[in-house]
Amino acid sequence: MDTLFILINIVIMLALIGILFYMQKKNVSFSKRVFTGLGLGILLGTFLQLAYNADSVIIGTTTDWFNIVGRGYVSLLMMIVMPLIMVSIIQSIINLEKSAELGKMTAWIIGILVATAMVAGIVGISAASIFNLDASQIEAGQAESDRGLALEERLGSVEDLTVPQQILSFIPSNPFHDMTGERATSTIAIVIFSIIVGIAVLGVRRKQPEQAEVFVNWVNAVYAIVMRIVTLILRLTPYGILGLMANTVANTDVAGILELGKFVGASYVALLAMFIIHLIVIGLFGLNPVTFLRKVLPVLGFAFTSRSSAGTIPLNIQAQKNSLGVNEGIANMSASFGATIGQNGCAGLYPAMLAVMIAPSQGIDPLSPGFIIQLVLIIGITSFGVAGVGGGATFAALIVLSSMNLPVALAGLLISVEPLIDMGRTALNVNGAMLSGTLTSRIMKKLNLDTFNNPNAIEKDTSI
Repeated sequence: MDTLFILINIVIMLALIGILFYMQKKNVSFSKRVFTGLGLGILLGTFLQLAYNADSVIIGTTTDWFNIVGRGYVSLLMMIVMPLIMVSIIQSIINLEKSAELGKMTAWIIGILVATAMVAGIVGISAASIFNLDASQIEAGQAESDRGLALEERLGSVEDLTVPQQILSFIPSNPFHDMTGERATSTIAIVIFSIIVGIAVLGVRRKQPEQAEVFVNWVNAVYAIVMRIVTLILRLTPYGILGLMANTVANTDVAGILELGKFVGASYVALLAMFIIHLIVIGLFGLNPVTFLRKVLPVLGFAFTSRSSAGTIPLNIQAQKNSLGVNEGIANMSASFGATIGQNGCAGLYPAMLAVMIAPSQGIDPLSPGFIIQLVLIIGITSFGVAGVGGGATFAALIVLSSMNLPVALAGLLISVEPLIDMGRTALNVNGAMLSGTLTSRIMKKLNLDTFNNPNAIEKDTSI
C-alpha cells in the first residue's frame, strides 16, 4: 500500500512538472515560472504534510524521489560554480581598462558586505530585545541537548584560530584541490587564484602581447562555453524550486515551529527589516528600490528554497549583469565574495540574536553600550573571517558567542526551526551580495542605467 501512495505522489510531481514545461513552451516569463514553481511546491508539500505523518516512510521515500528534481538541480549549479568563478574573474580582469580599478572594486565590494553585516547585527540585537527573547525560556529535549553538545565539541576546532590564521586559510596552496570545493574557503581561494592569473596576463600583455593574445582568446572561448552551460542549467530553475519547496514544506517540523514561534517570528521581522534597509540604501544612491526588488526576486526565491549561497552564484551573476546592469567584473566579484564574506543573515543577524538571547543567562545586560559595541565589532570581523573556519551560520554563531564568552550549547535549542530560518537568512545573504555589486558598480560609474531601468531586462538570457 505504501508503494501505491509513493507512486501517486511521484505522478503528482510529474504532473506539476508538466505544467511548468507547458508554461515554458508558451513563453511565459521566467519570473512567473519561478514563482509558479514556488507556489506549486508549497501546495504539494502541504498536501504531503496533511496526507501522511511527518516521519512516515511514505514521506521519506517520496522526498527521496523529489530530491532528484530539487537537490539534483542544486548539484548542477554547484558543478558549474568553480569553473564559472575562475573563468569569469580572469576574463573580467583582462578586460579592465585600468589595473588600478581592481583594487577599488574589491575594496568597495568587501567594505559594503562587511558594513551591511554589522548593520544586520544591530538589527538582530534590536529584534531580540523588542521580542524579549530569552534562551532560558526554551525547553530542551534530547535532540536539542545532543545538538548543544555537538556544538561545544565543534567549538574546540575553531575557537583557537586567530584572525591571521583565518586570513591565511584564504590563500590557495593548491588551486586544483580548491576547484573541488573541498575546503570551506575554496571559493575565496579560487577568487584569489583567478585574480593572480588575471593580473599576470595584464603583465604579459605589456611585454609579450602575442602570447597574451593567445591566452585571452582561449579564456574568451572557455568563458562563452561556461556561460552557455550556465544558461542551460538555469532553464531548470522553476523545476528545481518546485522540488526543493515541496520537500522543505513536507519535512517542516510544525510542532517545533509552534514551540519556538516567537523566535521564528522575531527572526523574520529582523530579516524583513534588513531587506527594507537594503532597499533604502538603493534609494539613497539614486536607484529605484522597487525596480531592484522586482529584478532580484527570482534569484531570492531560489536562494530561499535551496538554502545555498554558493549554489545561487550563477543566478546571482546573471541577474546582476542582465537585469540590474551591473558591470560584468563587479558582478562576478560580488557574487563570489558575497557567498562567503559579510553574509548579512548568517554572520550578522543570527549570531547577534543568539548573543542577546543567551547573555541574560550569564548575568549580562545585552543592552549595555559596552556589550553592543563589542558584539557589533566582533560580527564585523568574523563576517569577513568566518569562512576561514567553515562558513555558515553555525560557525558564525560559534565564533561570536565564544568571543563574547557566552555558552554555545544553548544554540542547540533552536535545532527544530533552524532549516526554516536558514531559508530567509540565505535569501538575505544573496540580496546583500547583489546590493554590494549594484552599489559598487554605481559608485565606480559602471552601472548601465538603461538596463537597470528597463522593465523587460529581467527576462534577458533567463527566459530561455
